[in-house]
Amino acid sequence: MEKSLRVATVQFCHRANDKQYNLSAMENFISQASQQGVNVLAFPEMCITGYWHVPQLSNEALNALSERVEESASLSLLSLLAAKHQMAIGAGFIEKGDDGKFYNAYAVCMPDGYRHVHRKLHAFEHPDIARGDKFTVFDTPWGVRIGILICWDNNLVENARMTALLGADILIAPHQTGGTHSRSPHGMKPIPVSLWENRHTNPTELEAAFHGDSGRGWIMRWLPSRAHDNGFFILFSNGVGLDNGEVRTGNAMIIDPYGRIVEETGSFEDTMVCADLDLDLLAMSTGRRWIHGRRPELYRLLSEYQGYERDAITARFSDDIPDFRSVGPDKD
Repeated sequence: MEKSLRVATVQFCHRANDKQYNLSAMENFISQASQQGVNVLAFPEMCITGYWHVPQLSNEALNALSERVEESASLSLLSLLAAKHQMAIGAGFIEKGDDGKFYNAYAVCMPDGYRHVHRKLHAFEHPDIARGDKFTVFDTPWGVRIGILICWDNNLVENARMTALLGADILIAPHQTGGTHSRSPHGMKPIPVSLWENRHTNPTELEAAFHGDSGRGWIMRWLPSRAHDNGFFILFSNGVGLDNGEVRTGNAMIIDPYGRIVEETGSFEDTMVCADLDLDLLAMSTGRRWIHGRRPELYRLLSEYQGYERDAITARFSDDIPDFRSVGPDKD
């Protein structure tokens, strides 16, 4: 393993259904990253296709946006740039699988031309988007192992722990979040669109909202703990700006294995943050040391169905979710 690795993560405002524009914006960031000697670059979830308009698409429109991994013109471009700059480049798209199903997917294009693809485990974006069923962790030329979890995958602690147990040193965590409606009373809430529209005349108010409980404040309640408890770095990439009537909050950041923010953006602009990861932090980090104290014989309940499980769409959007404590076995 190298002693240090230069990484970067991006926030940018994509355009719905406009792959040409989105890829052009990504090319600019890749060029910037290359000039700064970046080895691993992370873009947001579904940044190639656009995101929050997807729930409204017909099956035919979804099919038109989707791409097969092997035949993807978008990934071919990123693979060429990955080889040219000797960089691992991660980006989100809609995959059409060989099984004919659609997936919210994220591909990391490697310098040698290989593409590691993760399918979102807890997809809810469209009734015709299927769930992935595998964790994704892979080796890199720099001696570190990288894992991928897409957006809501990161909100379930079991997924982060599984990714750590499979050997991830770095977790790429692409999102399209912040400023969306949460049914939890104290979860994130929408950012007023007027703040975005007036961002150049009144930037202070928008920046305060992005740092508040519906943006950075919400992220800080849980994301650093994923890094700390599992002893890996996190590259958090996110959309920013107006997306189908809601305002994404950006907050791109790099987190170390102690849950500390190494670098982050406070901007509402399309931007990238870059940092040199001190890989010596990994071995003795608190979370990685604590993993050695696990007692797997106690955790059988984690892998058993309890009867209260719901599909991702119902679990996320329903207002009628029973208390799991009153539904599973042995509740008397």
